Amino acid sequence: MTNLFRPKLIDTLENYTLAQFYKDVVAGVIVGIVALPLAIAFAIASGVPPEKGIFTAIIAGLIISTLGGSRVQIGGPTGAFIVIVYEIVQQFGVSGLVISTFIAGILLVIMGVVKLGNTIKYIPYPLIIGFTTGIAVIIFSSEVKDFLGLKMGSVPADFISKWITYGQHLASVNLYALFIGVFTVLVVLLWPKITQKIPGSLIAIVISTWVVWFFHLPVETIGSRFGEIPSSLPRPVIPGVSLATFQQLIRPAFTIALLGSIESLLSAVVADGMIGGNHRSNTELIAQGFANICSSIFGGIPATGAIARTATNVKNGGRTPIAGVIHAISLLLIMLFAGKWAALIPMATLAGILIVVAWNMSELENFIDVFKGSKSDAAVLLTTFGLTVLVDLTVAIEIGMILAAFLFMRKMMQTSSVQQAVFSADQLPDRERTPEVIPVGVDVFEINGPLFFGAAYKFKDAMKVLEKPARVLIIRMGNVPVIDATGIRVIRDVHQEIKKKGTKLILSEVNSEQVMAELKKARLLFQIGKGNVSDTFEKALKRANDVLSEAIIYQMHHK
Repeated sequence: MTNLFRPKLIDTLENYTLAQFYKDVVAGVIVGIVALPLAIAFAIASGVPPEKGIFTAIIAGLIISTLGGSRVQIGGPTGAFIVIVYEIVQQFGVSGLVISTFIAGILLVIMGVVKLGNTIKYIPYPLIIGFTTGIAVIIFSSEVKDFLGLKMGSVPADFISKWITYGQHLASVNLYALFIGVFTVLVVLLWPKITQKIPGSLIAIVISTWVVWFFHLPVETIGSRFGEIPSSLPRPVIPGVSLATFQQLIRPAFTIALLGSIESLLSAVVADGMIGGNHRSNTELIAQGFANICSSIFGGIPATGAIARTATNVKNGGRTPIAGVIHAISLLLIMLFAGKWAALIPMATLAGILIVVAWNMSELENFIDVFKGSKSDAAVLLTTFGLTVLVDLTVAIEIGMILAAFLFMRKMMQTSSVQQAVFSADQLPDRERTPEVIPVGVDVFEINGPLFFGAAYKFKDAMKVLEKPARVLIIRMGNVPVIDATGIRVIRDVHQEIKKKGTKLILSEVNSEQVMAELKKARLLFQIGKGNVSDTFEKALKRANDVLSEAIIYQMHHK
């Protein structure tokens, strides 16, 4: 269990110093200040009250740092969840979101326990870029109303309907809100050139909030839309999950879990590169699971590792999970003593911050690089991107994975081949040469590539040329790394068919441990005979000559 779950906090406390504690405190306070506007913005963009984002950043952030498998990972709500959370809230309400997050947390714990941490990193890159860029487009389009200060009702969930509605209300643009939104974008983008010690988003919030309050500008604020932000954590309530509710919410919960695992492990990998560390992926998944379970109990939203906040932590000297704990405590203190001031923040300011977040998420250069790559990668990219934007993130991930799997199988089928080998012994590699040519009465076929269900038909078609098979059929399998149940079945069928015609089957160069193990499990090794399965072609030829000699002797004795 220690190998499966061992938080990095345990390791870092062994040689912890006062100097490092000071650095962690500074980094944690700065990250806490950075996290506050983002937590509020992500919550509002997700269709829930702003305090939900703060609760999530405090509870989930504390647990992820305490139990996580990364030294510097900062957890909390992220932009990646906005789309799926908004869809769940629109369809099932806030209570449905809480239950979905609770189930997703359980799924994440299970994923860590069964050691899927190392497997998740093999999610196809074009799929990740596709839905990430799609999410960025949706976040941007969702913030147009507040950025422009449009006087309209609720924003339609459908992407196309959303932009049609924007066009219909374009005449109601609030120039004050537009100015604040543009000012926020410019400050967030340009402030790091002045200093990176204080986040640009905080500067934009302080200035724009003061201007709106002092001049009584007619723009919408958090308070005018949502009322006051609570100055305390809610009472924990374990959500009740009935079988009917579970069946209804398992798909969105699985999407939250998959997205959370991908996002957190990607963030942990980025953090490893920044500090030269090595995270524990399964421990991280288990911690993410507990964080989401606890977040839902306190009425929060899904949480995961946040790349931008993690990078901010590292750049400001954070090197242990203590920095993440300080970040959560800082957020708690801000909520307790300054939460009421957050209600004065203009919605246009949050929209500007989220537009920058969307731009950073878009990974436009990577999107273009994948698009210019192979046609199969471009197909997965565009399919996932299009479905994310136009249909649903859950559908996009499901179909994207299926499409990527089918295209991968097609590539494997293209690389595999089955052909009749027509050569003499002097054409063999040096290690396999014999002084004899392939004797009369022996057919040799060679399989190249994995013999799985996608390529098995090639083997069947190749065997059809043997209208009258020779006395011995040698199948060379030196280039077969893996075989599945369909491949086993095809070899068994061929063996049974040619056995009726008096032909002996010899499998040559069975050097793959996986192939040999499958032959044994299927008892095909017993049916063919151990003596007819060799590890070199030279031994296979020798066995073929022995079979031919036995056949000649048999015929002579029965004349």
